Amino acid sequence: MEKDDSFKLEIVDENEKASKPAGFNLDQTLEEVDQFIQKLVPGENKFVKCIDPLQELVDSRIALYEQKEPAAKFGLNIDEDNSFFEAVRRLSLIVNNLDEFPSDLAAISCLSRASSAHFRAMLLFECEFRALLDNPKRTGDPNVDPKSPNTDGSQGSSKPEDEFPYFSSQSIHVMNQIATAMIFAGYEAECCTVYGGLRLKSLDVEFSKQCYENINVDDVQKMSWESLEGEIDNWIHIMKFCTTNLFPAERNLCDSVFSENRLTAQRLFCDLATSLSIRLLNFPNALVWPRRYSTEKLFKFLDIYETLRDLANLDIVNDSSAEEFMSETSMAQCRIGGAVVSIFSQLENSIKNDNAGRIPVAGGAVHPLTRYTMNYLKYACEYKDTLEQVFQKQDKVQGSPRQKVVEQESKDVTEDDDRCPPLSPFALKLMMVMDLLDANIEMKSKLYRNPALRLVFLMNNGRYILQKIKESAEIYEMMGPSWSRKRTSELRRYHKTYQRETWSNVLQCISHEGVQVNGKVSKPILKERFKNFNTIFDEILKTQSSWIVSDGKLRSELRISISSVVIPAYRSFLGRFKSYLDNNKQAGKYIKYQPEDIEELIEQLFEGNTASMAPRR
Repeated sequence: MEKDDSFKLEIVDENEKASKPAGFNLDQTLEEVDQFIQKLVPGENKFVKCIDPLQELVDSRIALYEQKEPAAKFGLNIDEDNSFFEAVRRLSLIVNNLDEFPSDLAAISCLSRASSAHFRAMLLFECEFRALLDNPKRTGDPNVDPKSPNTDGSQGSSKPEDEFPYFSSQSIHVMNQIATAMIFAGYEAECCTVYGGLRLKSLDVEFSKQCYENINVDDVQKMSWESLEGEIDNWIHIMKFCTTNLFPAERNLCDSVFSENRLTAQRLFCDLATSLSIRLLNFPNALVWPRRYSTEKLFKFLDIYETLRDLANLDIVNDSSAEEFMSETSMAQCRIGGAVVSIFSQLENSIKNDNAGRIPVAGGAVHPLTRYTMNYLKYACEYKDTLEQVFQKQDKVQGSPRQKVVEQESKDVTEDDDRCPPLSPFALKLMMVMDLLDANIEMKSKLYRNPALRLVFLMNNGRYILQKIKESAEIYEMMGPSWSRKRTSELRRYHKTYQRETWSNVLQCISHEGVQVNGKVSKPILKERFKNFNTIFDEILKTQSSWIVSDGKLRSELRISISSVVIPAYRSFLGRFKSYLDNNKQAGKYIKYQPEDIEELIEQLFEGNTASMAPRR
C-alpha cells in the first residue's frame, strides 16, 4: 500500500511540473501583474504578456485539483497550493478592475480568458469549501504534507479532532485560505451561504445528540408537571452545553476560518447563534403561556431565568451584530421573569386564603403554614441576587407609577430606622409576605380558648420565624437588624404575658400576705393555701404537659423563668409555714410537693406528653 501511495505522489509531481507553462516564472509574473495594476497605461498591451501565463497556470492547476477527491484537493503540496492562491488573488484584482483596462480586441480576449479562469477557480473553491465543511472527519488525510501549518503546535500531520467541531488544524487552515480568497474576489455572499448552511446542519446534529426536542405551547399544556420538570432539566442541560461548549467552539471556528474578515466572522456566528437560540427559546416562551403554576414551581423557573441570563451575558455574542440574538434572549428572559413574579405572588395569596378550618394546631405547636412559608423563603433567598434582578426589571417594565409606589413603601418601612437603606422591590415583597404571615398567625392564635396556650402558639411561631431568618444570611440582610430586634422584643412580651397569665395564681397561693389574722397564722387559711396550690399546680401540669415547645432554647428559657419565680417562692412559703401544721400526718395531707419535685416537674413541661405527670421522689 505504501508503495502504491508513493507511486501516486510521483505521478502527481510530474503532472504539477507539466502544468506550468514553459519558461514560466511565477514570482516574476506576479510582480509584473502587481506593477501593471498599479500603473495602468491606456492602450498599452504589455499586460497581455503577464496575464496570459497567469491565466494558463490557474487553468492548469484547476484541472489538476479537479482530479482529486472532494475535501482532499488541497494540503498535499503546500508550496503549490500557496502559489495557486496567490495566482487566483491576482486574477481577482484584474477581474474586479476590468473597467480600467484598455478596450482593444487583444485586451478583451485576454480578459475574457482571465474571467473564465477566475470563475472556474471560484467554483473550485466553493465546491471544496462545501466538501470540507460537510465532511469534517475526512480532513485527517494520511497524505497531508508534514510541512502543513499546524495550529496546535504538534509535530507531523494533523489528526481528526475528537471533539466538536471535529476539524483538523490543516482543514481549518485550508478553509481559511478558501474563505479569504472568495471574499477578496467578491464572492462573500456565496462563501457565507455555504458556510452558514452547513454549519447550521452540523449544529442540528449536535442538538440531536443532546436529545433536544422542540416543545411547543400545545405540548406544554398537555404535559404533567413531572414530565415538564424533566424537560426543563434537559433544556437547562442543553443550554449550558451550548453556552460552555457549542457556542464557544463555533465562535472559535468562525474566527479561525474568517480570520482575515472579522466582521464577517462575527456576523456569521451571530446568525448561527440566533438561529439556534430562537429554537431553544421556543421552550421557555411556551412555558409562560396561560398556565398557572403553584408556588413550589418557582425554583425551576429561577433556574431557567439564570440559564437565560448566562446566555445573554456571553462575551462571544457581545457586539453590534448580535442585536437580534440579544433581543430574542432578552424577551424570553423578561417573560420568564414575569412568570417568576407571578408564581412568587402566589405565596401571598396562599397565606391570605389559608383558613385551614377552625381547628387550632394541637399543643400550640408551630403551624404548618409557618413552616412552609419560612422554608420556602429560605430556599427562595438562595436565589437572592436573581430574585433581586427579576423584581427590579419587572418593576421597571411596569412603569413609573409602580416605581413611585415602591419608593413610598420603602420609605414607610424604613422611616423608623435611619440607618436602613431604601429597600429593593424584592425586599419589599419579602416584607409584605412577612406581614401577611404575622397577620395570619395572629388570627390563628385567636382559635385557642386558653390565653396561655395562645401565647405559647405565638412564641412558637415567632421563635421559628426568627430562627429561620437568622439561619439565612440573605433574608437577614434584607429584613434588617431593626426587624429582628422588634421581633425579639415581641417574643419577650409574649413570654412575660404567658408567665403572668399562667403562674400569677400559683404565686398568690404561696404569698405570705393574708396568712395571718390578728397577728397570728391562720391554720384554715394556711391549709386552704396549700390545697389551692396543689390544685392549680396539678391543673397546670396536666394541661401544659401536652403543650409543645419544639425549640430547645425557648423551652429551656420558659422552664428557667418559671423555676426562678415559683421554686424560691414555694421553698420560702414551705419553710416559713410548714411547722404550723399539727403533725406529720396532717402536713403530708396538704404538702403534696417538695421543692425538688416542683423543679423536676417543671423540667418536664412543654414536651407534648399527654400522659399524667406525677412527682418522682
